[in-house]
Parts: sequence; C-alpha cells; structure tokens
Amino acid sequence: MARDHGAQIKDDALYEELRKQGQSKEKAARIANAKAKGSLDHNATHLEDRTKDDLLAEARRIGIAGRSKMNKDALIEAIRGHG
Repeated sequence: MARDHGAQIKDDALYEELRKQGQSKEKAARIANAKAKGSLDHNATHLEDRTKDDLLAEARRIGIAGRSKMNKDALIEAIRGHG
C-alpha cells in the first residue's frame, strides 16, 4: 500500500511509482494529480512533431534557462529532462 503523502498528492501510488522511475517530486506530483483529476492529456503530440516556436513557448512556461539559444533538438531534450 502506498504511503499517504498528504492532501497535496491525489494519487499516492502513482506518485511513488514515478519517484522510483527517477521523476522529481514536482513532476511526479503534477502527473499524479492530473491523472487523479482526469485531466492527464493522453492525446498530447510528440515533441518532435511540434514547431520550434511551440517548444520555446513550452520551455518558457516551465522555466528553462537559456532556451532562446537552443535549437529544436536541444529544446526537446531540455523539456524532457525538466523536473
């Protein structure tokens, strides 16, 4: 049985599994809570299919430093590694 992580984590079992996989506390909580709420988007596009402008906007939203100097491949790597 999953440990109770308090009211801020809505799906404790998924949170623990994501942490075991190496996700940060923030990212694991975000995913676990989105799944519990039913707002986890399974129809998201692959990062490679998005435009560089879309990737820059995503990088800005999540706070990746140095994004303006990155090419598309570097943006994809930075977004995947965030959290």
